Amino acid sequence: MTLLSTRGLAKDFGGLRAVHNVDFDLPQGQIRALIGPNGAGKTTFVGMLCGRLTPSAGRVAFDGADISTLPAHKRIRLGMAYTFQITSVFARLSCHENVALAVRRRHGDEASEVPAALVRVGLGHLEQALAGDLSYGHQRLLEIAMGLAQRPRLLILDEPTQGLSDSEIQAFKALIRDLSAEATILLIEHNMDVVMATADRVTVLNFGEILAEGTPPEIRADRAVQAAYLGTG
Repeated sequence: MTLLSTRGLAKDFGGLRAVHNVDFDLPQGQIRALIGPNGAGKTTFVGMLCGRLTPSAGRVAFDGADISTLPAHKRIRLGMAYTFQITSVFARLSCHENVALAVRRRHGDEASEVPAALVRVGLGHLEQALAGDLSYGHQRLLEIAMGLAQRPRLLILDEPTQGLSDSEIQAFKALIRDLSAEATILLIEHNMDVVMATADRVTVLNFGEILAEGTPPEIRADRAVQAAYLGTG
């Protein structure tokens, strides 16, 4: 079953077309990686998926319903969660309080769910630490915990491993595989080791259009992708 899809999706900024007529399908339960060079249109495309940007043309569908003009907060209620490329934690609140906000939004059990979410991303020992005192990498993990606490059907992770240590990246890979049993995942990531180790399929954007789609080995072997992005063509 297709959980998220776009048809003819496009976004213009003045005279510049950042995304051009993208048809995209994400089946339920899949881990999909979205990759491409800087300026390829990834952030703009994802902004339209999560409701931060309104498409200039085309449509976005979630679970069969057209959500093209639905505000971001209403998409969250449908079961979409999005972690930003730039961290958006509440710096003056503790890690516990940050995650608790997400739990309260869906009327969950704060006492049990907050610690569990933090432990799951490797921050259980920092539950009472102020978010603003965390390293950048740990703020990324806290944001993922906030996403998990919403129990989303679709989890969109934008550059989640940025700022993580090698050991934290290894733990993140295991976490993503574990999460795939509960949620569909769209991963926007520059770390190709993470992409190749975790994704079921990969979509490559270039100049606002889909250049290629396939399994990680297919994408690694694609000559057009090598020339445009992987630097091996």
